[in-house]
Amino acid sequence: MDCQKGPEFVSLGHLPDAVVLKLPEATFKVDANFHVNFKRGEATSDIIFEEKSLRSRKSFFSLKINNRTIRDFRWDKIPPTLSTVHDSIGSGKRIFLKGKSASLPLLAQIQVTAYPFLKNGVVLRVWIQNQSADSSLTISKWAGFEQVLVSKLRNTSTDSIVFWAFQGASYPERPDWILPLKKDFQRENSMGMNDVDYGGGIPVLDVWSRQGGFTLAHLATHPLWVSFPVRVKNPRQISLGFSGSKAVILPPKGVLTFPPMLLAVHKGDYFNGLVTYRSIMNRLGFRVPRFPKGAYEPIWCAWGYERNFTPDEILRTVPEVKKLGISWVVLDDGWQIAEGDWRPNPQKFPHGDADMKAFVDSIHALGLKAKLWWMPIGADPGTPLVKNHPEWLMRDKQGKGYMISWWDSDYLCPIHPGVQNYIKNLVQKFIGEWGFDGLKVDGQCLNAVPRCFNPEHHHKMPEEPFERLPEFFSVIYRTATSIKPDAVIEICPCGTCASFFNMPFMNQPVASDPLSSWQIRLKGKTYKALMGENVPYYGDHVELSDGGSDFASTIGIGGVPGSKFTWPTAGTGESSTVLTPEKERLWKKWFSLYKKLDLPHGRYLNLYDSVFETPETHVVQKGDTLFYALFARKENQNFRGRFVVKGLAARQKYRIENYENGRNLGIVEGGKAVLSVEFIGHLLLKAEPVSPSKK
Repeated sequence: MDCQKGPEFVSLGHLPDAVVLKLPEATFKVDANFHVNFKRGEATSDIIFEEKSLRSRKSFFSLKINNRTIRDFRWDKIPPTLSTVHDSIGSGKRIFLKGKSASLPLLAQIQVTAYPFLKNGVVLRVWIQNQSADSSLTISKWAGFEQVLVSKLRNTSTDSIVFWAFQGASYPERPDWILPLKKDFQRENSMGMNDVDYGGGIPVLDVWSRQGGFTLAHLATHPLWVSFPVRVKNPRQISLGFSGSKAVILPPKGVLTFPPMLLAVHKGDYFNGLVTYRSIMNRLGFRVPRFPKGAYEPIWCAWGYERNFTPDEILRTVPEVKKLGISWVVLDDGWQIAEGDWRPNPQKFPHGDADMKAFVDSIHALGLKAKLWWMPIGADPGTPLVKNHPEWLMRDKQGKGYMISWWDSDYLCPIHPGVQNYIKNLVQKFIGEWGFDGLKVDGQCLNAVPRCFNPEHHHKMPEEPFERLPEFFSVIYRTATSIKPDAVIEICPCGTCASFFNMPFMNQPVASDPLSSWQIRLKGKTYKALMGENVPYYGDHVELSDGGSDFASTIGIGGVPGSKFTWPTAGTGESSTVLTPEKERLWKKWFSLYKKLDLPHGRYLNLYDSVFETPETHVVQKGDTLFYALFARKENQNFRGRFVVKGLAARQKYRIENYENGRNLGIVEGGKAVLSVEFIGHLLLKAEPVSPSKK
């Protein structure tokens, strides 16, 4: 097949057995029973993608009505139609299919659209109509796009890891964002609330093996309370899909509309699936903000002194911050009277606003920038805000408030006009009056909010605050940047999987309380896929990495380093955060190396699979030079073996250097470069072109 051709529908005769869509990099098929088959590349591909109920030949979507699962849809004398379309995604070809249920008066309509730019996937829409003239139907659950991924790999045991998956849901356990799919694994991956203050996320499920992957994502432009369930019978056969559990009453002639969905296949790991998702969402109007210069500068956070800090401790530490080459000073939790009472704590800032302005001025006087910690969506019980505006709080069905853990705060309803105006005024004070240069917006509750049943809010539905939550962050971002166009807005969802829908309103994503160096790297890779290869991803405090000093995991992948060290002559911090003379030398070395290389301004290249290739490798390109960060699977683990240097121009010679210590490793030729390497923990390499000698 000519890969330059656009999408091509075939088998479109009168009532054909199936409609086949040939794409440059995939084939998509729907038959008369709405059975779906989707595969990458040639028919000999090692993975096949099949509809969940292949054996029973039923449709790939289902409805649960009166405890019955309805899947018996068929074209039934309704031939498919083909048209050329121009929509918000682009120009393309569209097939429209209709089918009826054999057991209930239901009409199913499926729209499959292929676009020339989307060489490996399709966009699907599904509508279900109640054709009864006088009876309503209650749908307790609906599901769609259900697939089974089957690996045809031979000589694999039942306990082998054949598939890994990117799963973008948020849970209190704060799991890794990519996980091996082991025997009996199952997870709902709900994009709704998985606890009272944990929910939302990235509405993408990507499952891949050594041979390729499958991406399933909804393309709604706001959060939806839906799920991406994964089930593992055995590691070679993975079931996945998309579902909603909210009851829907279909009146006569009423229509249930499924969200638009992306189905795509790809080579390589999950990064490529996320890039495909991003490309479509960009066309639908989602754009990440401009990244100001300050977002790329190193960060020191006062959280090492925790909530009981004193301003004097911070100001006595700031000269050391500057000495190490760090540009930002973050005033963290503990400066305020209470969450929701955002006045300076009089025990620390007795003159209130005047003291806070003086504090910021002291930081600016040293040529540094100041960022303020803030948890904007909560308000503590008993604060003046809650007493004066109880109507601003979210309420459950019993009329009680929801409690945000850690801070023990009530939720403010994020779409209440009074709340949004209050938030806007606070940002104007923080940035405009006090003079802060940025905000660290913090909390595990930032991705999503519970259903709100407060009758005073007159919501269209209880999920309205959940679906419109990004508006809340838009107010913060737009207010801050209207005062200081280069204000840096960091959204830190406290270890949970970030919300894709908040990303247009932050210009500095963060590793957010990582539990390991592995999480630092995989979160960075994810943000590079979703926000752009040169996003200023902040690796969070290095003290949270393996061994408390793994700068390589941030700097090597093109991230921004930071620390929460405490200065021994300034005050009392945790012993693990004290900057000893030995640490000071190490910190200075890494921050200096970061400024010299400036890798976040480079382009992240996804040349290596995150899990199926060893060592784990990340690549950043700056001009003609490539920077490779190699990692062993565990801290202080020894790696010894062959390393294939990918991405080099064929027949071009490159000088390989360990850029951490400046050691020259020799000359290689692009296209056939293989190194024998041995290292403990990590190895950082630079491949720089060797200019041809002049004759």
